[in-house]
Amino acid sequence: MDTPLSTIAVVGLGTMGTGIAEVLARSGREVIGIDTDEAAARRAVASLQASTARAVERGRITEEERRDALARFRTFSDLQAAADAELVIEVVPESYEIKQQVFRELDAIVSPATILATGTNALSVTRLAAESQRPERVLGLHFFNPAPAMKLVEVVSSVLTAPPAVEAVTALARLLGKEPVAIGDRPGFVADGLLFGYLNQAAAMYEANYATREDIDAAMKLGCGLPMGPLALLDLIGIDTARTVLEAMYSSSHDRLHAPAPILGQLASAGLTGRKAGRGFYTYAEPGSQTVVPDALTPAPRGEAAAGRTVRSVGVAGSGTMASGIAEVFAKAGYDVVLAARGQEKADLAKARIATSLDRSVAKGRLSEEARDEALDRITAAASLDAFAEVDLAVEAVAEDLLVKQELFATLDKVCRPGAVLATTTSSLPVVAIARATGRPEDVVGMHFFNPAPAMRLVEVVRTVLTADDVHATVHEVCRTVRKHPVDCGDRAGFIVNALLFPYLNNAIKMVEEHYASLDDIDAAMRLGGGYPMGPFELLDVVGLDVSLAIEKVLHNEFRDPGLAPAPLLEHLVAAGCLGRKTGRGFREYARR
Repeated sequence: MDTPLSTIAVVGLGTMGTGIAEVLARSGREVIGIDTDEAAARRAVASLQASTARAVERGRITEEERRDALARFRTFSDLQAAADAELVIEVVPESYEIKQQVFRELDAIVSPATILATGTNALSVTRLAAESQRPERVLGLHFFNPAPAMKLVEVVSSVLTAPPAVEAVTALARLLGKEPVAIGDRPGFVADGLLFGYLNQAAAMYEANYATREDIDAAMKLGCGLPMGPLALLDLIGIDTARTVLEAMYSSSHDRLHAPAPILGQLASAGLTGRKAGRGFYTYAEPGSQTVVPDALTPAPRGEAAAGRTVRSVGVAGSGTMASGIAEVFAKAGYDVVLAARGQEKADLAKARIATSLDRSVAKGRLSEEARDEALDRITAAASLDAFAEVDLAVEAVAEDLLVKQELFATLDKVCRPGAVLATTTSSLPVVAIARATGRPEDVVGMHFFNPAPAMRLVEVVRTVLTADDVHATVHEVCRTVRKHPVDCGDRAGFIVNALLFPYLNNAIKMVEEHYASLDDIDAAMRLGGGYPMGPFELLDVVGLDVSLAIEKVLHNEFRDPGLAPAPLLEHLVAAGCLGRKTGRGFREYARR
């Protein structure tokens, strides 16, 4: 079927419907906007007028193009207006009853050749199609908010959908400047199917009082490069909407990761649905505002906390990338640093790595030659931990092996002076088990830097049940001195970032195992639809599949949730030695250097 799809009806003129109408009108399509609420129709027209005026001001379109786009958008309150449409896109509330009623009425109005598209992100396209007299013409066309800016469009086929209908809307999406991804029918599809499980886990983490809302959001923005933290994103999406999506996902998967966190139901029942209500996880200046205002849960300024211990010198144990990166961070901040490795040669190589890194900073204009030389002069390369005798803070960055770290901390206990703070950079091991290897567990704290340490601003500060108040305060003061952002979390597997990141990565692998979507489509969906800097498979290959598997095993062992069990495909790739970029092959193949 060759359908030009030049006349398109959009049913439902809320935020999403209005955005879709704008995209269509600006692309040259005749757009019929339909909403029973005349106020919603007026708001849609006003929104299009305002957005096109901004586009003219920014030089993106001419005044003539603006007038033409506005003339192509007409609004009506009756579905009869869709009679001549070649494509109808419904974006009414997420309810089977409402959507099925729309489709039943459209069946009696539109041409037999008209394609009916649902904008649902949670409901079954197959179930909606089955209620239509023309199920072969029904499909899903899932735009992302804000529709004018977001590139991804998920084109969802049911078992009943005719291929020509899919081809027509896919071609349309490309003409609109979008990136269409063709997928099958399951709740959440690709992007929301992965995104909402992650959001749900973040809500549950907050509900368990494991970390503050501010620290959870900061951790995921700074640790993963996400444009928004999960709790702020839930407020933007709408907590009631998120709960609806999760309910649909859980009814299909029965995966506990998709069972809506109770706090979502509590907030929704109280009418605290996020930005649109003026309050959700955060409080806003007014309904619809994006301005967060302080409330009873806003943390007190750090200045009111307990005073920390004085830190002038720092010992860094290890010779790898993380150890040299941490040593560089401290040296540039003015601390005297002892970098200790197993042997003088390894220590000297680690210091040489720092010199190379500092030279790059000078070449890029980020550091003066004088500052480089001063930082390098502050670093002493040592052949053993004995050199830590007088340091005020000792930070280990050795292999992620509990026995290795316990042995090292037992040595630090003997070597370091009384009152020195002992920190581990573990990303997955129990800090308290490391602390108990010493005779002073109150001096031990987790200080999880992210790689590359000089560039990444986040540090997860992990306090055990034994960590002293002044030790905790000391680490916060040190983080601020080295210009890092500390977030507090308790001593459990994954802390904040890995506990939220790796279940999401694991679920992406399961999608591939189930042949639901390809690696490329999943990566594209999360970059374009979720705003992630990297798709999940790109990230897995960068992190290392062996490292990823180890973290997922730790999470599964700690929480005993079947949904956290590592995907068999990941285990098979690791067993085959396909560990990602470092071996030249992981989920993808890489050119050898």
